[in-house]
Amino acid sequence: MTRAVDSVFILIARLALSVLFLWSGVMKVLAYGAFVAYLHTKGVPFVQIAAPIATAVEVVGGILLVVGFLIRPLGLVMAVYTLATAVLGHDFWNVTDAALQHDMVIHFWKNVGLAGGFLLLCVTGAGGASIDAARAPRRPSL
Repeated sequence: MTRAVDSVFILIARLALSVLFLWSGVMKVLAYGAFVAYLHTKGVPFVQIAAPIATAVEVVGGILLVVGFLIRPLGLVMAVYTLATAVLGHDFWNVTDAALQHDMVIHFWKNVGLAGGFLLLCVTGAGGASIDAARAPRRPSL
C-alpha cells in the first residue's frame, strides 16, 4: 500500500515523464513524413515499421502515464524504448561537429536518465492516483 504523499509524488513523476513523450508523439503525427525521413538519415532499420511503432509508443505511452494504467509493464517498455532511441537517435560517437556532438551527448544521457525513471515506475507502480490503483483488489480491513 502506498502512502498518500507517495501517491502524489508518483503522480507528479508520471506527469513529468509523460510531457516529453506526448509532445514528441504529437509532433511525429503532425510531421510524420519528416519523422520518417529523419529515421532514414539515421540509418534506422525497417523504417516503415519503426516509425508507426515509435509514434504509438510515445502517444499511447504518454496517455497511459497520465492516467496511470498498466504502469509496471509500461515502465519496462518505455525504459527499453528510451534506451533504444538513445543509441539510434543520439549516436554522439558518430558526430564530428563538436557543438552537435555535445548536444547529442546531453540527449543520450537524458534518455538514459529517463530510462532510470521508468525503471523506478516498474518497481513503485502507478501510486494511488491511478487507474491501476482503482482496479486493484481491496483487502478487507479488520
